[in-house]
Amino acid sequence: MSTHGFEHHDHKDCIDSGIASVEAQCGAQKLQLTPVRRRVMEILLIEHRALGAYEILDHLRTEGLGSQPPVAYRALDFLVSNGFAHKIERLNAFAACMHPGEHHAPAFLICKECDGVVETFCAPLLNEQAHDLGFKIERTVVEALGLCPNCQSDTV
Repeated sequence: MSTHGFEHHDHKDCIDSGIASVEAQCGAQKLQLTPVRRRVMEILLIEHRALGAYEILDHLRTEGLGSQPPVAYRALDFLVSNGFAHKIERLNAFAACMHPGEHHAPAFLICKECDGVVETFCAPLLNEQAHDLGFKIERTVVEALGLCPNCQSDTV
């Protein structure tokens, strides 16, 4: 499982493959990927950072896809509940899942300067320890706060 975000990569390919993956999963699971849901997913992939619902709503409003908060919240709820996006608790914002369809426990590296977010994965250690204790993990939220490479170089 690889990560994208702080390092240079083919961003267009990142967006295209993310949308293709979501479309394929929606087709396989018979989920309805409406134009608004698809556009919200595209916005999350294009921005490559966590976005608040009102930032997303601003994009939708500009494009004529809706101007009321429930439009954004319903699309985000669909994306999060189906594993296509994640809620970043610290920022009260949302980011595209970089591994949709893969069973994983994500961890998020959050830059405190630019709010850039990179999804990585938790080591299996937590699951192993939980299993040994007879505990079944239903949801894990790991968020690490620091400085991304770009913001580190800005402070030097």
